[in-house]
Amino acid sequence: MPTALAFSLLLAGTVFLIAVSWRSLRHPSFHGFFRFFAFEAILCIVIVNAPLWFDRPFAPLQLLSWVLLTASLFLAVHSFHLLRHRGRPSAPGPGSPLFPIENTASLVTTGAYRFIRHPAYASLLYLAWGAAFKSLSPLSAALAVVASASLLATAKAEEAENISRFGPVYRDYMARSRLFIPFVL
Repeated sequence: MPTALAFSLLLAGTVFLIAVSWRSLRHPSFHGFFRFFAFEAILCIVIVNAPLWFDRPFAPLQLLSWVLLTASLFLAVHSFHLLRHRGRPSAPGPGSPLFPIENTASLVTTGAYRFIRHPAYASLLYLAWGAAFKSLSPLSAALAVVASASLLATAKAEEAENISRFGPVYRDYMARSRLFIPFVL
């Protein structure tokens, strides 16, 4: 990909992410603040690896990449469906950095949420590494590590918010579920 095109895509993507995340960026202790940096790192990985996205489609890292990207898509759709139908989301108050889907009245503990507390963030984690494995290089690996660290910070900040919101029920849920990967992490 020509450098000018890559830079233009990065600039346009960054402007879009800032436009979507501006409320969160004004609250540095809020989970959305850290999520912005995960999205930015993922955008960079996709742009860096875009020219090689379909090279050697049956190479081991390409196959691993497709498995992670498929899992990412499934978890994203599944988690948003559950949040919408089980979480009973409502519009947040004026000036709130929450998106409406995040402002749930009920704690969701079914489906993927039965095993992992953050399937939407797990989806982004799988997306980051799936995109990085398209053409694993020191740069794409470093960006995937940045995305992973940002998602970990996002999840930890959101957990503090959820403990404040749901109290001991959320602490009990934390004790019986994993962060991103069922039975592992």
